[in-house]
Amino acid sequence: MALNASADSALAPEARPGHHGPRRSPTVTLGVIVGNRGFFPDHLCEAGRKTILQVLEQEGFRVVIPPADATNNGAIESLQEARLCADLFRAHRDDIDGVLVTLPNFGDERAIANTLRWADLDVPVLVHAFDDEADAMTIVNRRDSFCGKMSACNNLRQYGIRFSLTSRHTMDPQGEDFRQDLRQFGATCRIVRSLRNVRLGQIGARPAAFNTVRFSEKLLERSGISVETLDLSELLGWIRRMGDDEPAVRDKIEQMRSYTRVDGIPAESLLKMAKLGVAIDRFVEEQGLAATAIQCWTSLEEFYGVVPCTAMSMMSNNLMASACESDIAGTLSMYVLQQAAVRPAALLDWNNNYGTDPNKGVVFHCSNLPKAFFVSEGEDAHRMDYQEIIAGTVGKENTYGTIVGRIQPGPFTYARISTDDVEGVIRAYVGEGTFTEDALKTFGGYGVFEVPDLQRLLRYICEHGFEHHVAATRARVAASVDEALGTYLGWSVYHHA
Repeated sequence: MALNASADSALAPEARPGHHGPRRSPTVTLGVIVGNRGFFPDHLCEAGRKTILQVLEQEGFRVVIPPADATNNGAIESLQEARLCADLFRAHRDDIDGVLVTLPNFGDERAIANTLRWADLDVPVLVHAFDDEADAMTIVNRRDSFCGKMSACNNLRQYGIRFSLTSRHTMDPQGEDFRQDLRQFGATCRIVRSLRNVRLGQIGARPAAFNTVRFSEKLLERSGISVETLDLSELLGWIRRMGDDEPAVRDKIEQMRSYTRVDGIPAESLLKMAKLGVAIDRFVEEQGLAATAIQCWTSLEEFYGVVPCTAMSMMSNNLMASACESDIAGTLSMYVLQQAAVRPAALLDWNNNYGTDPNKGVVFHCSNLPKAFFVSEGEDAHRMDYQEIIAGTVGKENTYGTIVGRIQPGPFTYARISTDDVEGVIRAYVGEGTFTEDALKTFGGYGVFEVPDLQRLLRYICEHGFEHHVAATRARVAASVDEALGTYLGWSVYHHA
């Protein structure tokens, strides 16, 4: 949702981007508090404000901040200035995803805490302090932000306001390290924003043989995450009513042909996949869903005659995460990574060891991986195929529709969310690794990976009863996931660093 005309006046003129995207866009809007304390050089606040807003604009953030002439040097210090800023933030509470507190000088800790309390936004907060310069330590130019940041954080703790810190205690806002901190904080804000009132779709029951994907719908609902269910019989009933020549069905067939190679796939199977995709699309649209989990093993193959992998791969590749085996917690894990990275996420199995290397292994799925995961050229490039595992049971002709190939090398973040019904909490683990170029010949969607101290991670997964499914995205965003889920949602998070 774009800011309306009256709200747009709250954007600092020097920080307004030319285009405001939709609310689901990756663009993050920050409320900005420039701290000030009159005992210290307040001219630093005017210059610091301009620098911060320039950096935020360069990094693609939208900004809500009081006009420069509304307060002393455009900063916040007095009780009246705190109320003015809080009122502004409250007026934009539907737009603000996070708050940046920046201290060009010591800053007034009470004004900062009061502004956040009165604004009542309940969003992530990043606290930043400017560097002092060793050759500018006179009364005219000394900042003392180093000290002021501690006082600000002390008050935020007293007020019960959760907050994040920059990677160094004080930082040059124009430096690359601070810019990276901003990007990380932006990803944290996207995750927290996206999990507020999110709706997930579960199509079909949990397969009987997969106790491992059980989850607590009630625990998720307590965190604002709703699950809308659809019986598989209803989905198949909708499909039976579809005509072969419906425009949506024909369009879906063309989308599949453009999406991946379909050499050797029977026309009848393509038609079935297209109808399945159209039915799922309609359910998603009607229920306002952000992601889905779909029953597969083996009802769809036995009673409909295809696997749902192609439809799921296409959705995930379009940032509409979709997990198999009705794994709602797996879908949620994908969704979180997708929001952090603004890239497709996949659901994988931690599947095999790789020789005797203790830090390497093989990830695999049948597969429904988004095509953004695969190598795009050569014999390992993605293509549509049949599901080799289930084919031995239900027949090859009933298992067309997988997207197979090798995962392209590069960094990735893995994560898994799980509901702990016994303890009544939501748990998660997150970390980073690398997809490697190590030789491997197998089937499905697969890749060799390397994770530092992998054996300790595997022990943690087993000891804490996590599932064999893990979500992954091809980016490094573990710190943002850790902070969003742990600091701001209050879940129990293990970060395998």
